[in-house]
Amino acid sequence: MTIHLPGRAAAAAEVAPDLARIMAEQAEREAAEVALHTRNKEVLFDGLRLVGIAHVLVSFDGSGDSGQLESIDARNDLDASVTLPAAQITFASIDWQSGAPTERRLTLEGAVEELVYDLLSDTHSGWQDNDGAYGEFCIDARARTIHLEFNERFTSSELYTHDF
Repeated sequence: MTIHLPGRAAAAAEVAPDLARIMAEQAEREAAEVALHTRNKEVLFDGLRLVGIAHVLVSFDGSGDSGQLESIDARNDLDASVTLPAAQITFASIDWQSGAPTERRLTLEGAVEELVYDLLSDTHSGWQDNDGAYGEFCIDARARTIHLEFNERFTSSELYTHDF
């Protein structure tokens, strides 16, 4: 029973989140992102091979709530360092607000950056926070694989007690 006193605002209705619905929507979004990552990897591998790139090494570093890619080094079939050409490919993503898939044209370098940041977020969310992390991606367009070496930093302490 609710009692409403004249001159006072009625109590706000309780809002209970529908946790099952929220979790189902999140699972659906994650599945869509996995599918898009798979598609984007294939598009990137094809684009890199089309311009003669064998593999791309991407190093990253971050800490203190800030992180960035340090370098992007593209290599040809002779393992010589080459500049990524301005060629563009179509990359897909999910609009964060509507949840709808979208496509846009990115340079190969832009696509490498976006995919690397997405994979870091998926596997090590918050990698740039606190003591941070550093590492390297190897995008092997010939083998059509992406390898990540991830080094997480942390502060440690040791407790020693003594009774005398």
